[in-house]
Amino acid sequence: MRHFKSLSEMHRENGLPAPEHPMLSLLRITPGLVLNFAEFTCDCYLIGLKNIKAGHWLYGRTKFDHEKGSMVFWKPRQVIEIENLELEEGGYILLFHEDFLLGNVLQKEIQKYAFFDYETDEALHLSPKEEKTIARLFESIDTEYGNNQDEFSKDIILVNVWSILKYAERFYKRQFINRQALIGKTVTTFNKLLSDYIHDDKFLKEGLPSVGYMASALNMSPRYLSNALKIETGKTAQELIHIALITVAKNKLRESEDNVSEIAFSLGFENMSYFSKLFKKEVGKTPKDFKKELFN
Repeated sequence: MRHFKSLSEMHRENGLPAPEHPMLSLLRITPGLVLNFAEFTCDCYLIGLKNIKAGHWLYGRTKFDHEKGSMVFWKPRQVIEIENLELEEGGYILLFHEDFLLGNVLQKEIQKYAFFDYETDEALHLSPKEEKTIARLFESIDTEYGNNQDEFSKDIILVNVWSILKYAERFYKRQFINRQALIGKTVTTFNKLLSDYIHDDKFLKEGLPSVGYMASALNMSPRYLSNALKIETGKTAQELIHIALITVAKNKLRESEDNVSEIAFSLGFENMSYFSKLFKKEVGKTPKDFKKELFN
């Protein structure tokens, strides 16, 4: 699989003009532009505003949900594949090398945006008004990108990138709220899956249920699942798993003659101190103190 360390390599591979900046590239979608890349990885972030006419775009080997006004996000070293991708005129694709963020607050800030980890059916769909808001920010970057570079150029561009990310975060939250029925169904299915895992005593064979396991069973990325659950329940997937496990632990401490270590092991905890810490966080006391109080 090809790995691109620079934007120049990526442009050359697809017959595009060399980027104006060694670490920053902005493509304005023009008629006849068709992109083709066999599976590859790169050291770049991508933010795209796109209306797809034909072809497909895979991220993490899953096909993006393509509708008009969608936004797409990559992060470095994800597997990408683009085949005969033709976009409607007027969209933008912004690529920037991760080193472009060095020395800027965005270098750490960008890690918190979960949508860089979203996968299939998880693209951001914009209303016409939202699309205009994002387009204006791209236009501002476009203007700066086309100017002669000076000491202010990088900061001005990154301020606009930061704004795009903030708006994307807001619009994703709106998207979750607008899909409330779907999210409610996700919560129900998640709880059923977790309940079955507990009821079937999968702990000894499979260990603790992970967010990754739950997300895969629900055909979602872990970050998207956690965000969807957070909107509906106020808790992340990991928090809901912990609450369910501690509820089972409390019942076992009440009903079983097993000691605390045996109960922790039966629930898939290999680390006793981790179990005790988690139990105390949820219940307010250690499992030993909880069991001791039951017999007093």
